[in-house]
Amino acid sequence: MSDVVLLETVGATRLVTINRPEARNSLTRSVIAGVTRALYDASEDATVRCVVLAGAGGHFCAGADLRQNLAEDAGLMDHLDEYMDEFHGLVKAVVRCEKPTIAMMDGAAVGFGADLAFACDLRVASSRAYAQEKFVKIGLMPDGGGTFWLPRLVGTARAMQMILLADKVEAAELKTLGVVTRVVETDALRAATLEVARVIEAGPPLAHAAIKRTLYASLGDLEGALRRERDEQLKLLRSADVMEGVMAWMQKREPAFRGQ
Repeated sequence: MSDVVLLETVGATRLVTINRPEARNSLTRSVIAGVTRALYDASEDATVRCVVLAGAGGHFCAGADLRQNLAEDAGLMDHLDEYMDEFHGLVKAVVRCEKPTIAMMDGAAVGFGADLAFACDLRVASSRAYAQEKFVKIGLMPDGGGTFWLPRLVGTARAMQMILLADKVEAAELKTLGVVTRVVETDALRAATLEVARVIEAGPPLAHAAIKRTLYASLGDLEGALRRERDEQLKLLRSADVMEGVMAWMQKREPAFRGQ
């Protein structure tokens, strides 16, 4: 595994940590590939009973790293569909993992990082954690399954507020909404997450896998939701509004969207 994705095994739990603290653990293609591979490996490993996703250095994940991805691939805009398929492949790996997954949320879970946390089966948060669907700020929409998860996790009305208004939702409200199972102080986060993982470890792995399959099937068509997000996001990514949104973000000013 590359140094941008760290693996650790504690008991029967596999910890998968995004290790880009200098960029708030924002996602590059190498990170996406590493975490996706780690999830499939954990799913196939009979000694693993639980998977914890985490971020290094005080944040969970700040979404896609626009600057780094463009720096690594100047022709990115010419094959956005491939890029998005890789991101969606990560979400599918979380859902398809036969082992229960826990997001260990510290600091920011923003944009695709929020969607990644929502895709996990359980979430444990530090008191300074927050989730924010920030896509609309640069003229985009959630594209990691956010339009699928949020209405089911918090209801349609609250989901619309979080997506349309880019609400920053703090840990305490996430707990009230039932999105996270526990909120603890930052220095207790790892221990609290592993405590939940130990409950999973002691449980029946065949039943856990069956529960995941049947529960997610009962929610509806995630694959269809991802396809719809993909189609709409690709249109938006090629719009003048998104170019304006990204430029405004880089220049630290408010964007002037024109619907073009």
